[in-house]
Amino acid sequence: MTRHFLRDDDLTPAEQAEILDLALELKRDRFQTQPLAGPQTVAVIFDKSSTRTRLSFAVGIADLGGSPLIITTANSQLGGKETASDTARVMERQVAAIVWRTYAQSGLEEMANGTTVPVINALSDDFHPCQLLADLLTIREHRGELAGLTLTFLGDGACNMAQSYLLAGATAGMHVRIASPAEYSPNGQVVADADAIATKTGGSVTLYTDPLEAVAGADVVVTDTWVSMGKEEEKAARLSELGQYRVDEDLMALAKPDAHFLHCLPADRGFEVAAEVIDGPQSIIWDEAENRLHAQKALLVWLLQKNAA
Repeated sequence: MTRHFLRDDDLTPAEQAEILDLALELKRDRFQTQPLAGPQTVAVIFDKSSTRTRLSFAVGIADLGGSPLIITTANSQLGGKETASDTARVMERQVAAIVWRTYAQSGLEEMANGTTVPVINALSDDFHPCQLLADLLTIREHRGELAGLTLTFLGDGACNMAQSYLLAGATAGMHVRIASPAEYSPNGQVVADADAIATKTGGSVTLYTDPLEAVAGADVVVTDTWVSMGKEEEKAARLSELGQYRVDEDLMALAKPDAHFLHCLPADRGFEVAAEVIDGPQSIIWDEAENRLHAQKALLVWLLQKNAA
């Protein structure tokens, strides 16, 4: 059966750790392995605009000896005249893998069900699992073992980043706290899935409405933009509803003295995070951004190996 990476819990704890180990190796020696030499092509499809995802996948595929084929839905039949499953069946005869940054998680599932090459979720409305591999890699570099660390996410608990933190953090054995207004809570099934994983890994998942309580004693503090692409008209309302969850110096002071700050970018300084925090000494966002490259390369290598076995 073809292995895909559509959501964070597609990996077992051991598999997640294996990919992070490989990412560290590839970061030390970027060109040590080239499974895409030929070059083989990887299709990278964008329904949404992108900086870090496009850059890291294009560079990473080239590092692995391959050729990235960048496709937008504006210049393809996908989502218009052609279904995701039909597109996948066409692509699988010509590419080694398919990477898709899209809206609906269901589209990724349809594509994966229709192909024998690995499909990777480069972002959907529900999850952002590639970003989480990079984030976990960054945390591990700065704080050592992931298991037992407390991570607090503040803001929109229903966003793809929060939901991926629940699943990926639980898989890593972390104590994941999500702080948001009740109306911005994560999907209940995602919380249940993460809780089930945490009972096996020694981690935990907890939902908070009080940001001060959620940050107290945290090892890592995380936020994300309050306004997703295509929802710019919601900015004023979200500022009012999420204002108390803004990460500023006073809030960071409640975390551990050596706590680190993460943000997947792009950031809206002054809204979800104060400039003094994101540009301050506790911020490790530039390492986080770079680690998209190494984590995604490791994921591609791992998937290609698994599917060749």
